[in-house]
Amino acid sequence: MNKKIGFIGCGNMGGALAIACAKSIGGDRVLLSDLSEKTLRIACEGSGGTPMPTDQLVKEADILVLAVKPQVYAAVIGQIAPLLCRRASKPLIISIAAGVTVARVRAMGVGEDCPIIRIMPNTPASVGEGMILYTCDRTEKQDEEDFLSAFAAAGRLCPLPEDKIDAASALSGCGPAFVCLFAEAMADGAVACGLPRAQANLFAAQTLLGTAKLMIETESHPGVLKDAVCSPGGTTIQGVRRLEEGGMRGAVMDAVIAAYEKTLALKKDADQ
Repeated sequence: MNKKIGFIGCGNMGGALAIACAKSIGGDRVLLSDLSEKTLRIACEGSGGTPMPTDQLVKEADILVLAVKPQVYAAVIGQIAPLLCRRASKPLIISIAAGVTVARVRAMGVGEDCPIIRIMPNTPASVGEGMILYTCDRTEKQDEEDFLSAFAAAGRLCPLPEDKIDAASALSGCGPAFVCLFAEAMADGAVACGLPRAQANLFAAQTLLGTAKLMIETESHPGVLKDAVCSPGGTTIQGVRRLEEGGMRGAVMDAVIAAYEKTLALKKDADQ
């Protein structure tokens, strides 16, 4: 792909995706803009991208990634909307914001002419193992192909209808925090049993990594894989019993639902 991709916002998520895109298409095609000089410098060092003022970036980028927080989306779009209107060739807009629909992005000032792909990535994109959900609106086949090419190094990309994006993001977008909490708890348990902290953290992380790969490559239901570890009268089933007594399954479900409900609340606030 010979097109330039520009990032407005280079924080945790924007910076991670910029680095991934640089791996896919080369840092010379990545343009970066951020209000924080420190954040911008870190993103440039990681991706090899070119820093530039937002106005110039909007004029030059073929693909424009809006990677700012939902609370400032309207202000940023208000700033760039006049520039978009003056462009004869409209850029592909990549929108990243929890609870901000494509219709809302257009209403904020992007207008009806720009093709838009709304995405919801997660933090493992920074190591090439992200789950990137996306939905296309008024795009051509080439737009989607360019997007998939640019973000290939970020991880697994999955198209979804927009009305499913919020629910899926409550799992994959928020999930890394839930998984890290579980990993920390497992490591804490091992430390309580006498294992050194560094080893406990490593063993917990590798256990999660290996189990996730086993689920994906075998396409097995997680319950089947759980049963395969639980020998009759063995140690694992006793641990599972304690987790069930503690309400782990219900607590995890509640966490995903709470994240989803918060997303809906953010969407409602954005529409007001």
